[in-house]
Amino acid sequence: MQNYIVTSTDKTNNPDKFALFIGRWQPFHGGHQWLIDQKLNEGKRVCIAIRDVPQDDKNWWSSEEIQGMLEERFVEEISKGLIKVIQIPDIDSVNIGRGIGYDIIEHVPPTEVEEISATKIRAELKEKGNGKTL
Repeated sequence: MQNYIVTSTDKTNNPDKFALFIGRWQPFHGGHQWLIDQKLNEGKRVCIAIRDVPQDDKNWWSSEEIQGMLEERFVEEISKGLIKVIQIPDIDSVNIGRGIGYDIIEHVPPTEVEEISATKIRAELKEKGNGKTL
């Protein structure tokens, strides 16, 4: 069963390229892990881009804190060159032109993954008194 929709096709299968995932990762959870694993399981390298958003009730951690947490979580994959974690400015949109040289892929998760909610996770953490701790 196909778990993604390709809306553009890159005919080059360059092993030096990365699959890019852009997000806030507030917090990084099982749904995010599933998404990253889709490309890692294909033998692809992954670049996790952290949007530098202002901290508020939906964004508990700074982009620097998120980067540190992700680098700790993926220390082995980073050391092997499989994952790269970067910060990017907050974005309004992702725009492409013709002949872009890479795929645009929407991953469609199974129901149990789709139901994971960072908002619910933050509420549970707050209720338990864990504050910003994962």
